[in-house]
Amino acid sequence: MERIFNLENKVAVVTGGLGLIGKHHCIALSDAGANVVVCDLDLSKCEEFAKELNSSSEGFMLDVTNGNTIKELRDFILRKYGHLDILINNAGINDMFENANDNEIPKFENYPLEMWNRSFAVNVTGMFLCSQILGSIMLNQGTGSIINIASTYGVVAPDQSLYRKPDGSQDFFKSPVYSSTKGAVIAFTKYLAAYWGEKGIRVNALSPGGVQNGQEEYFVENYSRKTPLKRMARPTDYMGAVVFLGSDASTYMTGANLIIDGGWTAW
Repeated sequence: MERIFNLENKVAVVTGGLGLIGKHHCIALSDAGANVVVCDLDLSKCEEFAKELNSSSEGFMLDVTNGNTIKELRDFILRKYGHLDILINNAGINDMFENANDNEIPKFENYPLEMWNRSFAVNVTGMFLCSQILGSIMLNQGTGSIINIASTYGVVAPDQSLYRKPDGSQDFFKSPVYSSTKGAVIAFTKYLAAYWGEKGIRVNALSPGGVQNGQEEYFVENYSRKTPLKRMARPTDYMGAVVFLGSDASTYMTGANLIIDGGWTAW
């Protein structure tokens, strides 16, 4: 069992590597032995965080909507390591309106087209470009694992009542674009798994549930009440899943959506 979960000498790319769970993806892969390329928009912070991982990890400034920067990353990986074994498409936009002055904006009736397009550019087109450009390395070597980060809200609709305050008022509504993009992530995962399956490349999605991160107490209580395990996720709750999906422990798994949500979608 230790051997099939071992990622020693493997190379992994994590986009959105400085995010809440992105950092824990990096830590999990590094702890399992992988050399991790931490990718995000702030180069200095990527490099600083990479130093906390194993000695062959690197930081890289990456804009997933810009194909040229992804090609630069591809060339860097080939120069530095010569291969790529794991790609985690984690970069994404999740609209947060808790501090917005206008609580009408996130409602479907008013949602701005420019915000819709921006989320699709990052959450969907960015995943497509990274898979296409970085996946070319895997295609040439005949092996690899791509892990696309989706969401339970790509499987079921958001429950808007979770955001209702104890006094009955509501300042926040989950936007229509998050569910739409995460549903697209799952559909793309199935497409690419079928397309590249015979080439030795596995493609799976990971759908996390809500992660506790300083939300208002009433929201945490509302969310926990609707979850069989009666709590929100911790950022560390997905570390085992990314090692499983990236390692030989999941060699016969492709085109799947691994839902880890405390049972949220079970009822």
